[in-house]
Amino acid sequence: MADETLDAKGLNCPLPILKAKKALKGLENGKTLEVLSTDPGSTADFEAFCRTTGNELVEHVHEGDVYRFLIKRVA
Repeated sequence: MADETLDAKGLNCPLPILKAKKALKGLENGKTLEVLSTDPGSTADFEAFCRTTGNELVEHVHEGDVYRFLIKRVA
């Protein structure tokens, strides 16, 4: 279970990433953020975001029209 959830459904790039970046800043290291998105490009976006920021993409799941990402704050 995530420490915090961000509902970014209905938003297109770059808004889910920008909102996730802001939400992660408010979390302590080791805490997790769940992001819900409907943007089909969000998988590649969050993989690149985590790779460049040093945060850990713990999992990503595509269920129906919703993409769910679990990000652990490391950086």
